[in-house]
Amino acid sequence: MKNFLIVKLSAIGDVIHALPVAYALKEAYPDCHITWVVEPPAFDLVNMSPYIDEVILFEKKKFKSLGGFLREYGPMKRKIRQRRYDAVLDLQGLFKSAAIARLGQAPVKLGMCNMRELSDKISKPVIGPNANGHIVERYLDVARALGCPVKEVRFTLEVPEREADLAQKIFAQAGANMANPYVVLAIGANWPNKRWPAENFARLADKLYDRKLIPVLVGGGVVDEQRAAEICSYSEVPPLNLVGRTNFKQLTYILQNARLTVGGDTGPVHLSAGMGTKTIMLMGPTDANRNGPYGQLENAIEVDRPCRYCWKRACPKNFDCLQNITVEQVLEKIEELG
Repeated sequence: MKNFLIVKLSAIGDVIHALPVAYALKEAYPDCHITWVVEPPAFDLVNMSPYIDEVILFEKKKFKSLGGFLREYGPMKRKIRQRRYDAVLDLQGLFKSAAIARLGQAPVKLGMCNMRELSDKISKPVIGPNANGHIVERYLDVARALGCPVKEVRFTLEVPEREADLAQKIFAQAGANMANPYVVLAIGANWPNKRWPAENFARLADKLYDRKLIPVLVGGGVVDEQRAAEICSYSEVPPLNLVGRTNFKQLTYILQNARLTVGGDTGPVHLSAGMGTKTIMLMGPTDANRNGPYGQLENAIEVDRPCRYCWKRACPKNFDCLQNITVEQVLEKIEELG
């Protein structure tokens, strides 16, 4: 097998979970060429993988109007059809990814086990041995269906030296030295009910300082910036605030060198686990069996509520979902990890 087209567009956490598929394909077919179609937010991430040969950017917003669709469809089709593929892997399983998978010319088109929006009409769903297991293994089942033995699960990302240097400078400008031990606190998440309360992050930050560990806030966007300001105002000693100050390459470097990462079910926390950094994930609406920190599920702390694993973006009962996970529980887990 020579050429593979992977369609995995978004979100950040999901793209991270799919990265081992590229390694699995290269492990089984060292000379193969892998093309990956991705949306802008995860472009930098996919670009850092040494196992992905070509990245095609899909800018969904440009396709939204009829004029935009007519203008963009031709170039997209030509880009994808520059190669003939041995297999197309739709790891998104939605209408938009099916439309892209349809453009790929290949004798085999496979998708993951839980495909939606008629995407299973274009790519055949792979119901593998891990169909009820962790999402990383569900994606890898698609690679296994192509004859990949998957001896090793690797999320390998290579941070360019320039970005590593910039990460150290950003750290220094914020007032700390990266050579000192630090803990990353990923304070945001797309779903409101995946965010641990700001007061808890503030108390944890103070306790980390007591343990000679520098608490470092990461995230991006207006909501995270507001939360970071809240956390800093609640803290006795404000943590190092890098929210909105790093790109994905710099964040990857910061996570790689952290003593530990703490946060909800969100992209940076999954990235941390993928990098092999010790990772504590605070979970409520989603369950660790499917979405926990890969390779270290014992470090997931799940909220003690009968309604957990509801998979709803906002709580129908108006609970602050993760509020019942205490700072003491997190500190206990930190002590356990040493």
